[in-house]
Order: sequence, then C-alpha cells, then structure tokens
Amino acid sequence: MKNIFHLSIALLAAGLACVAPIASAQNTYPSKPIKLVVTYPPGGSNDMVARLVGQKLSESLGQPILVDNKPGASGNIGIDYVAKAPKDGYTLLLAHAGLASSKHIYAKLPYEPLKDFAPIIHIANQPNVLVVNPKWPFKDVSELVAYAKANPGKLTVGNSGIGGPQDISAQMFMRMTGTDMLSVSYKGGAPALADLMAGQIDLMFETSPTAVPIAKSGKLRALAVTGDKRLLTLPDVPTVAEAGVKGYKYVAWVGLAAPAGTPPDAIAKVHDQVQKLLSTSEMQKQITDISLEVTGGSVNSFVAFLRKDYDFYAKFVKDFNITPQ
Repeated sequence: MKNIFHLSIALLAAGLACVAPIASAQNTYPSKPIKLVVTYPPGGSNDMVARLVGQKLSESLGQPILVDNKPGASGNIGIDYVAKAPKDGYTLLLAHAGLASSKHIYAKLPYEPLKDFAPIIHIANQPNVLVVNPKWPFKDVSELVAYAKANPGKLTVGNSGIGGPQDISAQMFMRMTGTDMLSVSYKGGAPALADLMAGQIDLMFETSPTAVPIAKSGKLRALAVTGDKRLLTLPDVPTVAEAGVKGYKYVAWVGLAAPAGTPPDAIAKVHDQVQKLLSTSEMQKQITDISLEVTGGSVNSFVAFLRKDYDFYAKFVKDFNITPQ
C-alpha cells in the first residue's frame, strides 16, 4: 500500500507538471509579437485604424503589434489568410464590412465568414464621402445626378474592390438615383484615391478617414456623406439623403477578429484591452479626428452586429438583383 501511495503521488505530481506550463502560457498571453492583418494596402482607412489601435494595444499588452498588409481580391486574400492561420491568438484580422458582404457578392469563397472567425470587438463605424475631381463643375448631388442621367456610362466611379464599402455605396447610389456610371475596381482605396486626384477617374465614395483631409485641402470636392448624420469633421457637407436621395444610408465598420478556435482567454484579453482603449478620451478623440464613430462593446454584441450586417448584405444583393461574381 505504501508503494501504491508513493506511486499515486508521483503520478499526480507529473500530471501537475504538465498542466502548470499550459496554465502559465494562458496567464502570460501574449508572450510574443502579434500579427494584425490588414486586407488593403498601406495608406487606406483600414490601415490607419490598424496602426492607430495597434500602437496603443502594443503598449497595453507589452508586445509588438505587427501590421501586415495583405491586399488583393477585394480583401479576400487577407481574410482567407487569417482564417487559415494558427488558432493561437497571435494572428488577428482588422475586420471590415467585407467580412459580412463577400459571401453574398462572390459565388465562391475559400472561407466561411460566420464560421471561420471569432469576432473580438467592434471598433468603429465608418461612413463614406462622395468626392469628385474638381475638374467637374458639380457643386451638389443634384447636379451630379442630372449629368449622369444625361450621359450614361460616361462618369467613372472608383472603388477598393468589388463588394467593398466604396463599391456597395456607389451601387446603392446608382440604383436609387437611376444613374449608370462605370465602376473601376482597384486593390485598395489608396490607389483608387490617387487616380481620382490625378483625374484618371471622376468620383468615388471614399472612406471618411482618407476622404475628409483631401477634401479639406481642395484637391477633391466633397458633395455628401453616406451616413444618417453629418460628420463633425465636415459639418457643411450634407448626407446623401439630405442632398435629395431619400432613404439612402450606408455605413461601413472596422473591428477585430481572430481565427475560429482561438483560445477564449486570448480573445478576452485582446477585447478587454481594446475596450479600455476605446473608453479613453485620448483614443476617442483620435478616432473621431479621423472621421470615424467610436463603438466598442462586448464580444457578444459584435457577434450579433456581424450577423445583422451579414443579413443586410444578403437582402441588398437580392433587392438590387446583383449576380454574385
């Protein structure tokens, strides 16, 4: 009996020795740098948010947040990369509206938006701004619509890729105004914006963080914003609905997500730290200053939001008779 007792103690000790490193690893997350994947090129609004939040999150977690731009296929290359990344909490996605829309815009996807990701936190909402190259005389939306109706297919409207926020807001605008403009897709908002300023394309429903400062500089003319209220950074620019397109409203968003199966403690740690950051007056000002609306909230509220947005795009594609690519 004495030998059995000693053997039991030895086995228990061995078992605790195996459990201890696991518990320690969980308690010390993160213990190495975290990769934050942005699915568009540097310089766009998603990249701006990733670097802003990433810098502060790095300070609070005590580990570097490495922003990794993986553009292409309207964001699907980067999204798929994260879906197939190790489920260890060290690869995160700067999620955006494309995560909700792609399933309905594309006939085939290499990932399942609602199954392959663990939502972490809804960071901010992001309206777009209808901006035109100053070579055009349009001073308001009504003048733009009148010209577009009289000249179908002549105006070119840029976007960051099929199914992206710029494309969706432009498609909604054309359907609701009865206009026909030529859509030109790029690998991100930044290159599209560069061509717009150079006069290679005519207009764009660009994301607010990048559109506002350029509009203020006079390099582009802002005609309207796509949300249901005016931007604090562009108080004199009406909403599209105020400008005459009744019922028009489109707002994109940004958040954080991880591959499905990522340890709950890692999800909770990242969520809690980002929520704390979003609660500070400093971060709220920084996000508001780039023309975004701070949201935040629980993991569950972001899960519900993503499902609702997913359903919105399903209805959008059906209502506007859009054929998946």
